[in-house]
Amino acid sequence: MQLQLPDPGLDALMASRSLQTLIANDIRHNSGWIPFSRFMELALYAPGVGYYSGGAAKLGRDGDFTTAPEMSPLFGQTIAHVVADLIGKTTPQIMEFGAGTGKLARDVLTELAAMGVAVHRYSIVELSGELRARQQQTLRGFSQVTWLDQFPAVYSGVVLGNEVLDAMPVQLVTKTAQGWRERGIGLAPKKFVYRDRPCDPALLAQIPNADALPEGYLTEVHPIALGFVRTLADMLRAGYDYTGHGGAALLIDYGFPAHEYYLPQRAEGTLMCHYRHHAHGDPFYLPGLQDITAHVDFTAIARTAVNSGLDVLSYTSQAAFLIDAGIGDLLQRIPATDRLRYLPRANELQKLTSPAEMGELFKVIALGTKVELPEKFARNDRSHRL
Repeated sequence: MQLQLPDPGLDALMASRSLQTLIANDIRHNSGWIPFSRFMELALYAPGVGYYSGGAAKLGRDGDFTTAPEMSPLFGQTIAHVVADLIGKTTPQIMEFGAGTGKLARDVLTELAAMGVAVHRYSIVELSGELRARQQQTLRGFSQVTWLDQFPAVYSGVVLGNEVLDAMPVQLVTKTAQGWRERGIGLAPKKFVYRDRPCDPALLAQIPNADALPEGYLTEVHPIALGFVRTLADMLRAGYDYTGHGGAALLIDYGFPAHEYYLPQRAEGTLMCHYRHHAHGDPFYLPGLQDITAHVDFTAIARTAVNSGLDVLSYTSQAAFLIDAGIGDLLQRIPATDRLRYLPRANELQKLTSPAEMGELFKVIALGTKVELPEKFARNDRSHRL
């Protein structure tokens, strides 16, 4: 079935064709097959033409999807109150991965300044040149903001990652009559096609009860996201060893614990593409012009963090986290009688916390070393479900 999606325009179409040629050449150079993670990596991050490294708008009304910081300043303001507590237990530094348009950073820094909390440095690790330029415009009034191209080796402070894990390339595995196989990408005349090959058993370690899943089952595994968590752990542990101060990371994304992620009825996985606010399942459609994402396996994230020397400080829904952090109190700063200001913010709060919107699908996992979250976050903690 052919997708009926908005016309990308000639320039965008030519950029996509350039990326398709680059991917096709990569497949040829690798004996006619690449893992899906390599296809996803090139589609999203190939220099100059990948989705995140090219020049097309990604976020907001003119982009392909909207994130919580884009939706409401209440999100960043609420996160700031959690950050303020954590900064008091570590050092006055914040690092954000994949900072979008910079609105989360702006809202966090603005709220912290209003609270009288000083932030000496706010570092942003950003792979997208287009988004970095937008961030620099959004944050031009904040002298403590700097940009990095990669993890520092040593860091103590607070780390933020909103919708970062879902954009990390995944590998696909499928169960066939011959057993589990890895699904990768090959070439047919004028198009990309799926091709399966024998699966490295190590890829299946993330899947509980893999042998019990039905034939035809297709799902994702997340070695790159798990590598990110290991590097994060190394950085925070080295920060503690060097400074004597701990660190914490708040990672916010959509996903499930493993026992929900790998349900028998979730037989087609969670891979999803986003193009001009249309969601669909075809990653081959206009590579470079659409986002490609997969839900997060939070059990694997937590297990990797613990095995790498971090503590799981909390795991809960976005709704519970924001409510426990005081988002309702922040809304009440606007008088209910001021309907022009209050009602839009109240609607935004509803979208952020409603189970029918972002409240339940999105989760928050807090990882750290030598720090703890305030006791109020214990009442809705779901770490036991991981």
